[in-house]
Amino acid sequence: MPDHLQPTLFPDAGKTQASDTFQELLASIAARPKYLPDWPESHRALPNEILRSALFNCRNRNLPRMFLKEVEIAVIGDGQVIYRGEELRQDDELVWMHLMHLIKKSPLGECVEFTPYSFIKALGWPIKGQNYDRLRNCLSRMQATALRIQSKRLHSFVSISLIQKFLSRNERNESLTRWQVWVGKEMQLLFDEEFLTKVMWETRRSLPDGIASKLFGYWASHRKPYPVKVETLLKLCGSGMQAKHFKAELKKALELLRETGFLEAWDLKDELVVVTRRH
Repeated sequence: MPDHLQPTLFPDAGKTQASDTFQELLASIAARPKYLPDWPESHRALPNEILRSALFNCRNRNLPRMFLKEVEIAVIGDGQVIYRGEELRQDDELVWMHLMHLIKKSPLGECVEFTPYSFIKALGWPIKGQNYDRLRNCLSRMQATALRIQSKRLHSFVSISLIQKFLSRNERNESLTRWQVWVGKEMQLLFDEEFLTKVMWETRRSLPDGIASKLFGYWASHRKPYPVKVETLLKLCGSGMQAKHFKAELKKALELLRETGFLEAWDLKDELVVVTRRH
């Protein structure tokens, strides 16, 4: 693995300092509440570090998903995200948003149960067999992840799996009536209330998976969005599109976000995107 991807707590620090920092990190987890912060039923929440990164990208769902091995994910602003696992997209983000909404009602580390029917209904997906498979695939995919996140407020790398454990079938490979998910206690570090973005759930789930849903989360994480280059948004979306094609799709996404009422106005001039949020 390249040196710049090594999970060093502080690149210039010695082993003693790194060890001390890791112990402080463990103590911080132990001292925190066992529950995630609360938010209204009408909202869902994700850490800013996630929403401002290309972790959940916008690639065409018809393209095969890539397996990423210790890949540094594009981030806008402060921080670094290094990922190992199958490529994650906007449908995975939607699933993870709702999962964390369910998990916040129970102590971290304990099993959370739900019926796949209720989960799919909450996502706004049609109730049909292929979406049961789609949900199972999303959850299985996020279980098999290794994610390292670093930012100024975290101080050191936080290593997590998006889902610690997931069960949807019994030992006879029969589908369970109630699916079970566990999330690790270290998720407390990411879900610090001061660094969470709460988004309107109805708006998020109404958006098609793609550039509009991705930028909805990104701009929701800024009270007053600042101008940003088209090139920067292309990296954030991780769509794999050519710049010319992306720019055309970006305009459609911006207009959709205005039509939903999220944006008051938008402008694209000299390769710079300027938006005004309505709420």
